Amino acid sequence: MVGSGLSNQIGASVGALAFPVLGPVGVVAVRQWVAAVVLLGAGRPRLRGFGAAQWRPVLGLAVAYAAMNLTLYAAIDRIGLGLAVTLEFLGPLAVALATSRHRRGVLCALAASAAVVVLVRPRPSTDYAGIALGLTAAVCWACYILLNRTVGRRLPGLEGSAAAAAVSGALYLPVGVVVLWRSEPSAVAVLCALGAGVLSSAVPLLADLLALRRVPAHFFGIFMSVNPVFAALIGLVVLGQHLDPWSWAAIAVIVAANAVAAGRGPGRRAPFRAAADRP
Repeated sequence: MVGSGLSNQIGASVGALAFPVLGPVGVVAVRQWVAAVVLLGAGRPRLRGFGAAQWRPVLGLAVAYAAMNLTLYAAIDRIGLGLAVTLEFLGPLAVALATSRHRRGVLCALAASAAVVVLVRPRPSTDYAGIALGLTAAVCWACYILLNRTVGRRLPGLEGSAAAAAVSGALYLPVGVVVLWRSEPSAVAVLCALGAGVLSSAVPLLADLLALRRVPAHFFGIFMSVNPVFAALIGLVVLGQHLDPWSWAAIAVIVAANAVAAGRGPGRRAPFRAAADRP
């Protein structure tokens, strides 16, 4: 679980190193292609057997996946890794809170809302476009989780996720090729983009599948709540992105709210029930 979280955030930071050359769009395109190759190999979807009932959620999942990573990486480019990932994490938190019937769900929602206000408080340096991109990524992640569950009910194993990844990768083919052709990237920039795809897609997928064989799903969901902390620390170490004490406190509150919402016990569905629920 530690390896999955660290790999995901290190991959994002490595991808950010290629932003000056490829931009977020170019890096995301390469990442989507890597994810498509990995998931197609793991899921081996039988596309000819898909009917309209299967293709509709798969296509929705592909669009959500494509938009989620693009808005997240664009947010990282503007407001930094830690803040962008924390805002994106509001997506699964919202899904968890929406399915909670306990009073603690309301308390978690209030705490997370207060933390968001602290994170986006008006300052001369506030990048409202970057914040909007981070919140859009959160909406996309929530849609991704819900659509993935629908796909999981209609298709066995990773077939639906693999098909969605393939469609998402195909969507990025035209723009990715144009960006790569016009930017004339260096070998280092291409390796950083490929590294983002491997570290943020291939490694977490394998690690999550292995972890979920050994730990309860709700405990896995609680532990994955530390991803915003990993993102903030890696953003500091790798990218030199510093957060003020108020931002650190807000991240801690959001992490705690998600941990409480996710820890609903093994008898109820957690927001990270399966590795496929994760981007």
